Amino acid sequence: MTHVELEIPDEVASKLRERAEKLGISVPRYVEEIVRRDVAAGWPPRFFEEVVGGWKGTPLYPLN
Repeated sequence: MTHVELEIPDEVASKLRERAEKLGISVPRYVEEIVRRDVAAGWPPRFFEEVVGGWKGTPLYPLN
């Protein structure tokens, strides 16, 4: 596992501590869960329909 250091405003750190405490987990574990959910979880819902499939310009590659 990789170690990452973050600098965040004090008020954000306070909220992180509060939320982690409510869940009964450490702050690093809580941040890990946020990262897994929001970054490492894969493509956002409907990404391919709205972004990739939503292209309305000239085709980016030949269709034949």
